Amino acid sequence: MMLPKVELHHHLEGGAPPAFIRGLAAQKKMDIGGIFDERGNYAFRDFLQFLKVYEAATGTLRTPEDYHRLTLAVLEEAAASGVIYLESFLSPDFCGGRDLSAWREYLHAIREAAEAAERKDGIVLRGIATVIRHFGPDKARETALCAAETAGDFLRGFGMAGDEMRGKPKDFAWSFDMAREAGLRLTSHAGEWGGPESVRDTIRDLRVERVGHGVRAIEDLALVDELAEKGIVLECCPGSNIALGLYPSWRAHPIARLHDRGVKVTISTDDPPFFGTSMEREYTRLAEAFDWDEGMFMSLARTAADAAFCDDETRDKILKRLEKEVV
Repeated sequence: MMLPKVELHHHLEGGAPPAFIRGLAAQKKMDIGGIFDERGNYAFRDFLQFLKVYEAATGTLRTPEDYHRLTLAVLEEAAASGVIYLESFLSPDFCGGRDLSAWREYLHAIREAAEAAERKDGIVLRGIATVIRHFGPDKARETALCAAETAGDFLRGFGMAGDEMRGKPKDFAWSFDMAREAGLRLTSHAGEWGGPESVRDTIRDLRVERVGHGVRAIEDLALVDELAEKGIVLECCPGSNIALGLYPSWRAHPIARLHDRGVKVTISTDDPPFFGTSMEREYTRLAEAFDWDEGMFMSLARTAADAAFCDDETRDKILKRLEKEVV
């Protein structure tokens, strides 16, 4: 279903094709054995092992030039799947170890690659500076300082990823308050492994306007109604949830039930090569599971464009392209 697509929940390193990481490791003579299966795909059993494999793959990315090349590769893949606007999580933890000067260099390299990809393929990238939750609140504060100092027309948001079972959302409130004061818009992973209570705690304590995943809110219908009433947007990643065993099948995924109850849901890939997915595959499998048609997908894309953290001029351009590029 080759429709124009808007994606809001995507990790830049998580978009690295396995061949790209293997090539980088070989070039640098790094041993990252054990993170690929016999077919050359990323290999992991569960979410915690996924985090270890993710961080091992990310360990090959050591310079701004590495991130420039990564960004070009990731955006080429996304554009081939019909994505016209992408927001990706960028972490100062991986890009310079939370050193502000180094972070600026990495961010500059990513942005240069994004501009080249936009000229070539028409895809627009914006960044969301991201705390790694299991690194702890103190390091999150350093990340927030990096984000606040580089907020602007490219770096638009602030969020939190990582092990959802480590700490409480309120432990990171200082960082989110700093980001908000710097003009960054807020999202956070919740309701994937932590259950509906993690969604409730996150929207209360961090005052986010979007929630990454958030799908386990379906286990608490009062919370579902609260999300609908407040207009909180869920960045749903069905293929990721199924690959990690959160749900047994596409039909079992709650995205349709959440939508039917009035929650603003969007579609994203999370870490596409890790989970064997793409935006095109997400659309195809959701259409098969729920009989969604082109009109439904265009409606969800408009919801995503409305919820995007970009400036209004960019949003207007994306909305016009959504209407113009339907094929």
